[in-house]
Amino acid sequence: MTARDDFAARLLRWFDVSGRHDLPWQHPRTPYRVWLSEIMLQQTQVRTVIPYFLRFVDALPTLPALAAAPLDQVLALWSGLGYYSRARNLHAAARVCMDRHGGELPRDPEALTALPGIGRSTAAAILTQAWGERHAILDGNVKRVLARYHGIDGWPGLPAVEKRLWALAESHLPHARLADYTQAQMDLGATICTRDPACALCPLQADCVARIEGRTAELPTPRPNRALPQREAILLWLEDASGRVLLARRPPTGVWAALWSLPQFDDEAAAAAWLAAHGRVCRDAEPLPPIEHGFSHYRLRLHPRRLRGVAAPPGVRDADDLRWVEPLALPEYGMPAPIRRLLAREA
Repeated sequence: MTARDDFAARLLRWFDVSGRHDLPWQHPRTPYRVWLSEIMLQQTQVRTVIPYFLRFVDALPTLPALAAAPLDQVLALWSGLGYYSRARNLHAAARVCMDRHGGELPRDPEALTALPGIGRSTAAAILTQAWGERHAILDGNVKRVLARYHGIDGWPGLPAVEKRLWALAESHLPHARLADYTQAQMDLGATICTRDPACALCPLQADCVARIEGRTAELPTPRPNRALPQREAILLWLEDASGRVLLARRPPTGVWAALWSLPQFDDEAAAAAWLAAHGRVCRDAEPLPPIEHGFSHYRLRLHPRRLRGVAAPPGVRDADDLRWVEPLALPEYGMPAPIRRLLAREA
């Protein structure tokens, strides 16, 4: 057996000593808990996910409980974790499971990947960790490990590069301990083979191409740089005489879809026109420091304008898209993290 053929065995030996064995979704390791953790861990680190996971399963401990919960509750539990489409897809998938799969997560790979928010790698991670089935995963951590170990050039997001990495991932699969092997790959990428790798501690160092050739800083090949456009928007923070805050629900699609936020407008003129329609003027507003927030495809600079002691404007009543909320009730609403921080900071 060559060193390369011993890839999985070395990784499992390392995992037994140095892997993460006490993550909350491992005890108990049910399909629902594994699924929830995998969705939360997409583009998010373990230490960030753990408190959200514990809060989520405390409120919604089973798939039927998730399916029965209103979307607002799911978004509130998710609030601050970001990438909110994950929460919407999770909720939608739970309802599909109730309608089509007897209230359980399907074990069939095709049925699993047909659910909202579950792609090939996430489905494989669920199948291996929940049921011990033999499937390769290819999340960001695994892509980094394989690109370095095999010396694969090219950005892993390119279809040809990704196809090659999938083939390599499948070639290393062991025939036993699939749940541990899946966790071991993720742990190695998260704790050892990071952006600044600790090669001296790596069980794969002996024949890692990137280490041998001094290319760990080059691999995996970074995504090509692109300048992100800058957008501006106005936020209106309206408080009535009792301190209630006016929240507006975001549109059902797009950035921060279906979350509650402050009324947002493209420019000062649009904000002024909205206020004028409800008996207020913009010059009453107190400007607050701008909020910078980055998305994958653009940067957003929000300019908050605070108006205190506002009489409930004519025509603005609690509805599906506008709601006056007591300050103590704000945590119950799914809200973008920058907006939540603003309200907490300036309260």
